Amino acid sequence: MTEKSTPHIVLGGQEIAETILLPGDPLRAKLIADTFLDNSVQFNHVRNMFGYTGEYKGQKISVMGTGMGMPSMGLYSYELIHTFGVKNLIRIGSCGALQAEIPLHDLVIAMGAATNSSYADQYELPGQLPATASYSLLEKAVNTAKANGQDYHVGTILTSDVFYHPSKTFNQKWQEMGVLAIDMETAALYWNAMAANVNALSIMTVSDNIITGEALSAEDRQTAFSNMMETALEMTL
Repeated sequence: MTEKSTPHIVLGGQEIAETILLPGDPLRAKLIADTFLDNSVQFNHVRNMFGYTGEYKGQKISVMGTGMGMPSMGLYSYELIHTFGVKNLIRIGSCGALQAEIPLHDLVIAMGAATNSSYADQYELPGQLPATASYSLLEKAVNTAKANGQDYHVGTILTSDVFYHPSKTFNQKWQEMGVLAIDMETAALYWNAMAANVNALSIMTVSDNIITGEALSAEDRQTAFSNMMETALEMTL
């Protein structure tokens, strides 16, 4: 039987688990595999978008980079769902807080994602479709973060197509609507999962606060992201 593959993911005789963690940075995927997974094997290296499958406390799990932005997340999550049968997709990445009271290091768990993208136009719906998380994964993430004593926030984020926005009021307008933070991937993941009736969740670490100007150093990011990784792994058990 011919092995499943896409132009962007070639398994090389390996397999992908039904549950996958999705950091943006492929090197972070390698770090997770090397640090947290037992018996990990690499299943993808196309375009250096590394993917690995291993075991966490006896549970089979995969991890793979997705790159930056909605087109990249959309491409990889679509192929993982439709070609390789992944059922639970958990984004683990960074975000910029939009509320002054949300400190660095905290987790933001995205209940839903607003966006300035036209990504959902492909569905040709007679209205606007909210990009929302799967409640089953959301509940597990909240319970795990609470049990681990991790500070977290649950609510709406903004998935933006633009990192360097020219408008001086762009962030303020979203802040006034109570949006917790900004990323560039979550909405595409949620819509792909909704369209395929699978589960998706985005858990992010606050790496900078756009309102206060605070930002984590490279060393602090490593520690903060490790806490996020452990929370995501524990919630899959």
